[in-house]
Amino acid sequence: MDILKITEDYVRNLLKDKLSSSYSYHNLEHTIQVVDKVKILSKEEHINPEDTENLLLAAWFHDVGYIVDCENHEEESKKLAETFLRQYQLDEGRISKISELILATDKFYKPKNHQEEIIKDADLYHLASDDYFRIGENLRQEIKEVHHQKFSKLKWAELNINFFAKHQFYTNFAKENWQPEKEKNVEKILAKIKTLKQEKKEKDNLEKDKALLNKKKLEKMETPERGIETMFRVTLSNHTKLSQIADSKANILLSVNSIIISVALSTLVPKLDAPSNSHLIIPTFIMIMFSVVSIILSIMSTRPKVSSGTFTRKEIEDKKVNLLFFGNFYKMPVDEYVWAMKEMMNDRKYLYDAMIKDLYYLGVVLNRKYKLLRLTYTVFTIGIVVSVITFVVAFRNVTL
Repeated sequence: MDILKITEDYVRNLLKDKLSSSYSYHNLEHTIQVVDKVKILSKEEHINPEDTENLLLAAWFHDVGYIVDCENHEEESKKLAETFLRQYQLDEGRISKISELILATDKFYKPKNHQEEIIKDADLYHLASDDYFRIGENLRQEIKEVHHQKFSKLKWAELNINFFAKHQFYTNFAKENWQPEKEKNVEKILAKIKTLKQEKKEKDNLEKDKALLNKKKLEKMETPERGIETMFRVTLSNHTKLSQIADSKANILLSVNSIIISVALSTLVPKLDAPSNSHLIIPTFIMIMFSVVSIILSIMSTRPKVSSGTFTRKEIEDKKVNLLFFGNFYKMPVDEYVWAMKEMMNDRKYLYDAMIKDLYYLGVVLNRKYKLLRLTYTVFTIGIVVSVITFVVAFRNVTL
């Protein structure tokens, strides 16, 4: 009975049929590689035939536990091996040794004898393999698929270099023949880390440049908006100041003409009953009339014009109401006004049109104010001049 051949056939079929395809590293390919390296080490380390056979049996079984439990696969591999070997009536002493060799493949296990050193070195031979980077990538993908842990290429290379630093080969043959190849792989990993760090730095710089460029583009896109907002704000401020100036000038004329009329009524008019003052009637009347006209014009320039104060939903939907002027909404319920304002704010064109119309009508009001104010000053000036002239003529006629 060739137990090795029977075991090989059994393990090959078991891994092909029951092992998940997610195991891209701990699979039949890895198992065959470990078996091959056990053969080499057993020969080079001069291991007797029985121990060699034990090592090979352990190598075939050491990862079959992955079909049951990836977290505790060594223990599961041991159970499957013991069950299988007992079916073929293998000696219990040998079964015990094979079980111990399987458990020795745990990555944190420190070998206690020569046979454990051999299977330990064979299991991690890939660290010295020319194909190390492909095998390592398979392990990274397996961890991603099975354990749901993702590592970037840089992080993976750094984890690998840390593992290399802690790892050691135990057998003389491995130290002499595999260690130099392992050190070459270390140099390759370090070079790769350097390259990946440089690429990451360049990528980060590129991302920063992109972010800065996007920020500048956004600022350029926002600049017209800010310019428009500034234009509206400055123009509205200027309109408001001009309106205040006009009102202030009208108030001055109102005050001056009110004083003139008060003085005339209290001082001149009571004296006009006397025949000796009859010459003052016409100049006083002219002065009072011009002052009254100036007061009326001043009041007209400051007199506000208020609209109906209501609107309909159809007018809002047709964008016919300027909600920025209080005269168009002061009689409306607050709910209707809030709804209308939200409708306007959701429509950029409507909002801008309303702001433009608001500025336009403010300009119309200012034009009316300043025209009336100009006329008021003209009337006031003419009235003062005419009043003075009539008073002078009246006094001159009296003197003559």
